[in-house]
Amino acid sequence: MPQTITKSAASMVKEAMKAVNAISVEEALSLVDSPSHVFVDLRDSNEQERGRIHGAIPSSRGLMEFHIDPESPVHNPAFNQDKTYIFYCASGGRSALSAKVAMDMGLSPVLNLTPMVLIYLLVLGLVCLRLIMIKCGMIMLNQVKQKDLV
Repeated sequence: MPQTITKSAASMVKEAMKAVNAISVEEALSLVDSPSHVFVDLRDSNEQERGRIHGAIPSSRGLMEFHIDPESPVHNPAFNQDKTYIFYCASGGRSALSAKVAMDMGLSPVLNLTPMVLIYLLVLGLVCLRLIMIKCGMIMLNQVKQKDLV
């Protein structure tokens, strides 16, 4: 018997985006070296290898809960600070879902980085781009194909 999926991934992301406060790329740029903010990279490790925001905590959609939980054997103490956590991924979906779960676990305050640059690239259908954010000291996209942005 086929499964009946009652909630789509898109609707879950939409709900999470409503529940989590957003921060724009422009706003986030000024917080990269802030002592009161921590960036959390929720992309997969192969995506993170292409570069990440300077000082960001590497995590992933699949392990984030375990990194946050102080009882977990893989707990990351970086999640146990009195700071604002800014979650990000390539398109904003994984980070929104993760930020919502983190908030449900008690992590606070949490923001979701809304990467409008990436959304515009998808809309425009660009296949290849080099975007170097010198202020961040990172390469956001380094000859990334369009399929890698989702």
